[in-house]
Amino acid sequence: MIAGPQPEILTLREAAALLRLSERALYDLARGRRLPAAQLGGKWLFPRAALMLWLARQAEAPEARLAAPPILAGSHDPLLDWALRQSGCGLAVRTGGSLEGLAALADRSAVAAAVHIPDPDAAGWNESAVRAELPGEPLAGLTWAWREQGLILPPGNPRSLARIEDLARPGVTVAGRQSRAGSHLLLIHLLTEAGLRLDALRFLATPAASEDEVAAAVAEGRADAGFGIRAEAMMRGLVFIPLVRERFDLVARPRDWFAPPLQALLDFARGEAFRQRAERLGGYDVARTGSVAFVI
Repeated sequence: MIAGPQPEILTLREAAALLRLSERALYDLARGRRLPAAQLGGKWLFPRAALMLWLARQAEAPEARLAAPPILAGSHDPLLDWALRQSGCGLAVRTGGSLEGLAALADRSAVAAAVHIPDPDAAGWNESAVRAELPGEPLAGLTWAWREQGLILPPGNPRSLARIEDLARPGVTVAGRQSRAGSHLLLIHLLTEAGLRLDALRFLATPAASEDEVAAAVAEGRADAGFGIRAEAMMRGLVFIPLVRERFDLVARPRDWFAPPLQALLDFARGEAFRQRAERLGGYDVARTGSVAFVI
């Protein structure tokens, strides 16, 4: 096991070791512009993230190279919604929850999926779910943002709720999410850790279909509490109590990360306007936006 963070830019020797190629073979590939590389000051340099995506792309089966429509399916996120509009990337959005996004990716009715699902062992995010929902597929997950998830409560927090266990108090009505939403799966995970079952909570009859609907239910007095992200609570002047820092990823087949729609979205997300928007919304850490979270 290699300790510590890995360098983002690799030398010829480091890249050859990573790919298990001879330095001569890698040099020939770089000279032929057959993989991501740049020659600076007479030396060949290789961006690790782009190199890993290129490698995964080579492993794609022919059927995986069929074009999917320019749709980003999956979980709702206000920063992502804004960036899709502002970037002019041409991607349409179809929200329905993290697992629905992976299902759309699997049947090629979407080019990418937005997901935030905790691994069963709580060791990470999203990769286990992607492997389970799309077994054997070469896929790459890129970090969109780290987000704060927690309790969304009315102004003044009249019921003095502070922990996940408090949602099970008698008389507390919770704005819940649909069963295939990442927030719902995360809530189940936290309740299990606290020794509670989902049926210990009293939910609104109709689940919220998105993050903003959770906050709206609390703001309108239809629910005493919701489980969601800080950004939505701040937009409505609600109380927010952080419980989890989660990684929100975009998942796509490697070939599609190199196509214009996703490249346009990532290019926009590297800009100052994106950083400022994330800061204004609150609850986001975008320092790693666009970095490779996993390749399978």
